[in-house]
Amino acid sequence: MQNKIYTGIDIGTYHVKVVIASTPERPDIPMQILGTGMSSSRGLRHGYIIDKAEAAKSIQEAVQRASSAAKVRVRNARIAVGGVSMEEIRSNGEISLTASGGIVTERDIERVKAESVKRASGKLGNRTVIHTIPLEFRLDGAKVYGKPEGMQGTKLSVDTLLITMLSQHHDDLIASVEAAGVEVDDVMASPLAASLVTLTKAQKMAGVVLANIGAETLSVIVFDADTPISLKMFPTGSSDITNTIALSLQLPLPEAEQLKRGGVSGSDVSERKMNTIISARLKVMFVLVDTHLKSIGRQRLLPAGIVITGGGSGFTDAVDIARTIMKLPSQIGVIGQLSRASSIDATWAVAFGLCRWAYAEDSIKHSSSLREVLRSAGESLRGLFRSLLP
Repeated sequence: MQNKIYTGIDIGTYHVKVVIASTPERPDIPMQILGTGMSSSRGLRHGYIIDKAEAAKSIQEAVQRASSAAKVRVRNARIAVGGVSMEEIRSNGEISLTASGGIVTERDIERVKAESVKRASGKLGNRTVIHTIPLEFRLDGAKVYGKPEGMQGTKLSVDTLLITMLSQHHDDLIASVEAAGVEVDDVMASPLAASLVTLTKAQKMAGVVLANIGAETLSVIVFDADTPISLKMFPTGSSDITNTIALSLQLPLPEAEQLKRGGVSGSDVSERKMNTIISARLKVMFVLVDTHLKSIGRQRLLPAGIVITGGGSGFTDAVDIARTIMKLPSQIGVIGQLSRASSIDATWAVAFGLCRWAYAEDSIKHSSSLREVLRSAGESLRGLFRSLLP
C-alpha cells in the first residue's frame, strides 16, 4: 500500500479532468493529491463520444498535464462514465438454496444478483449494466436487514437497482482512453464517483440528493439509509444558460459565456437582468430534480436535502432557488477529507472519487456490502466496491 499511485479520469462534455493521488502515510489522514490535469473536451456531446480520435487527444493532453505535475507516468486509471444514455432499471432475482435449508454464502449473493440482471434482459436491449446495487434482500420472504450471508433458509430474493448505459457509448469511452495510451482498470457511474467524496455517511443515512450541473447534463443520485436508490440523467446543463443569454440579449456565444461567468466588465447588461435569465434556467433544472423525486416517492422527504456540485453550482442564487423549488435544505457540495494544501474544488469530485474508490478496494479485500463500500470511501474505508460491479 505504501506510495501506491491512483489515477481517476473524468471525461466531461467541456473538460477532461485527471487526478493522480497516492496512499496516505496513515489510514486516518487524507490521500495526497500528487497532480491534476485538465484539457478542453473534443469529440463529445451530452457526455458520449462522437469522435473517438478527437476525444483520445483531449484525454491524452489532460493525462500528460497531470502526469507532468505529479512527476509519474500514468499507465492505468479508473474512468467515470455518464452521459444522457445512462439509465436505471429496477429488477429482482430469486434463487433456491436447499430444500432442508442452506447457509447463505457470498456465492449465493452473487448468484441472486446475477439472476436479477438475467430477469431484466428484456429491458436491456443494447445496454451494458455498469452497477448492480442490492436494495433489499429477503430470506424465505422475510426482509433481511443488512447482508444475508451466514443466515439459513430455502429461498433468497433480492431487489436491485441496475445502472446501465448504451453499450456503444460505454465501449467508445473505454476505447478513447485506451487510444490515449492508458489502460482502463474499471469504470464507475460519474454520479456515484462524485458522491464518494462530497456526501457524508450522515447525509446518506438520513436521505439526500446529489445534483451535478455539468455543461450539457444534469445528473442526480438519491441516497436513503446509506444506499443509492435512484440515478437520473437529464440532457440539460450550464450550456443551456449560455444559449438562453445569447438568444435573450442577441449576443455571440463567446460573449454570452463570459457574461454568464461574470467576466465582462462595463457591460450594458444589468446584473439584475443577468440574474433573472440565469435564475429562470436554474428553476427549470431544479423542477426536473423535484419531479424525479416525486416519481420515486421522495419529494420533500430527504432530511439532508440537496447538495449541488459541478460547474453550474457556482451561480450565486443556485442554493436559494433549489431550496425554494424543492422545499428542502440546500447547500453547495465540497470535497471532504482533503489535505489543507489541496487546491481542488468540488468540480474535481468525480476524478478524485475514482481515486478514493481504487484506494478503498486496495485497503480491504474481503467485504462486498454496498453500504460498507460507500461508508468506507466516504468515512473510514472499511469496505470494497466489488458489489457495484455486474
